[in-house]
Amino acid sequence: MAVSRRDLLATSLALGAAGAFPAILRAAGPGLGGNPFTLGVSSGFPTHDSVVLHTRLALEPLAADGLGGMPAQDVPLRWELARDERFRRIARSGETVAAAAQAHSARIEVRGLDPARDYFYRFIAAGEASATGRTRTLPAPHREPREFHLALASCQHLEHGHWAALGHIARAAPDLLVHVGDYIYEGATTANRVRAHVGGNCTTLADYRRRYAQYRMDPALQAAHAASPWMTTWDDHEVANDYSGIHSGRAEDPAAFLKRRAAAYQACFENLPLPPSAQPVNGEVALYTSRRIGTLAEIFMLDQRQYRSAQACPLPGRAGGNRVGEDCADLRNEARTMLGAAQEAWLDAGFARTRARWNLLAQGTVFSHADEQPGEGRRYTTDNWNGYFAARQRVLDGLQRHGVRNPVVLSGDIHSFIAGHIRARPEQPDSPLLATEIVATSVSSDGRPPQQLDDWLRENPDLLLAEGRYRGHVALRLSPRRLQASLMALENRDDPQSPQRVLQTLVVEAGRPQLQRG
Repeated sequence: MAVSRRDLLATSLALGAAGAFPAILRAAGPGLGGNPFTLGVSSGFPTHDSVVLHTRLALEPLAADGLGGMPAQDVPLRWELARDERFRRIARSGETVAAAAQAHSARIEVRGLDPARDYFYRFIAAGEASATGRTRTLPAPHREPREFHLALASCQHLEHGHWAALGHIARAAPDLLVHVGDYIYEGATTANRVRAHVGGNCTTLADYRRRYAQYRMDPALQAAHAASPWMTTWDDHEVANDYSGIHSGRAEDPAAFLKRRAAAYQACFENLPLPPSAQPVNGEVALYTSRRIGTLAEIFMLDQRQYRSAQACPLPGRAGGNRVGEDCADLRNEARTMLGAAQEAWLDAGFARTRARWNLLAQGTVFSHADEQPGEGRRYTTDNWNGYFAARQRVLDGLQRHGVRNPVVLSGDIHSFIAGHIRARPEQPDSPLLATEIVATSVSSDGRPPQQLDDWLRENPDLLLAEGRYRGHVALRLSPRRLQASLMALENRDDPQSPQRVLQTLVVEAGRPQLQRG
């Protein structure tokens, strides 16, 4: 049962009143002098019988030290998970602490739940109650649901516009929201934009904590988190533009960059509903994972930033992405990796194991072959999979070797709707079709020039669509017979209440790796 955002908001307002459940509030510890739930609540990474509940406390979210105006000690926290939005049928409850060392964030992995059902949750701390969130478990492992609704989103630059797309997702309350990166942007304030970042370019833990707090104060983002469970991966702006593994995208001092990366990873963990297994250890995060949606689908969430080799053939005197021709020998260097050896082995083992009808690879950057040179010759962007030919081919070989059914790649990064076919050998137009790719445009970040994407379409016959004029998201509907992707486009990203429309509907029929216009 999907609950509307209006119902959630009404429930949250009702539960936010201290008189609504005084016995609980009295038991929740001494007051802090204000409501600490300014950053909302969230849930994520569900299984058929578990889900992660998350919040972060902040009295002054934009405090310069990144600590949200909270006291130096841990804060006792009570949580409740119920079968109904009025919390009359409590399924699980307990107590924990919002740890000062984790910026007063808290997460609970609640187990022993029923499959494929809605739950409602809230937190209570220091005499104050949070808003109410709705979450949902995945279907039972051996059941095939008739339908599963998923939203795909990416790239939400706060300065470039409002997040009406997230508001629309919240009202739709999908079974799962998959976010494929650029949840925050790390840069300093730029002039003459719709909104302004607080603080300069993020380099320290305090900087990143403050930036996440600013983003999580947005009502549309809070609504989307409260309406559905999320699964997230990152792209580059959670740390720094165009970084790759241990390499900065701007040729920073390596030791300084690794310190910066560790700070960014820590802040990411504190502010998102990641599972406890993703707690940073020695500056690294075990982020990649998979989830089964009954027998209907399996989602492989990939990390294509933390372990990758540096981009091929950078410009002189700098690092990061570039556009290069076929004379760049590193494009085809077999030793270069996008996922790292351990993640590649994990993914191949997942391909060998899966029996799902649909297999979704969710990750940050464009996977499809894309020649960006109009006319004669070829030119490739090195920051996406086109800069890692051998690494991409290893993934495709694994799909083919294990006979993985109906693979679909879900991507972001490029601030455009992109859709196309993926061949067994991407550079060979006569090789068989193997998979499809659907790329979500940005929630708010600036789009690509139309001429550039028109060139893409002319040069790459396996691309069905390339449209960068609109901001929005992709609404996916999975069923045993088909995958339907509705490209949801905003009318005006500068309007926080912007209407949206279906720009295009795309369909993939089970057993046929070919996109069709709906």
